[in-house]
Amino acid sequence: MTKLHVLLAQAAAPAPGGNPLLMIVPYALLFVAMYFLMIAPQRKKQKEHEKMLAALGAGDEVVTAGGIYGVITNVKDDRFVVRIGENNAKVEVGKSFITTVVKKSDAA
Repeated sequence: MTKLHVLLAQAAAPAPGGNPLLMIVPYALLFVAMYFLMIAPQRKKQKEHEKMLAALGAGDEVVTAGGIYGVITNVKDDRFVVRIGENNAKVEVGKSFITTVVKKSDAA
């Protein structure tokens, strides 16, 4: 064989790294692991939070993301009107900023 034949045979041989599809498998497994360890629990927590927000109504005592305790007096489309402090000051708080329900109202 000539040198040209040897060079062509080497060029046609498979790459030393193996099958490129097999190289994708570890990345796919890493993505699946990340999904089950990070993404799925976060989605579950988000759904529970949305369910909690949907169940809130007037008279419920809540805590905001800023740590402010108050009582819901009115529910609007995208926010709650919350009564805070001893002077009964009312503030409007975005629904997503309510983090915890301290006490449900007796009316529910």
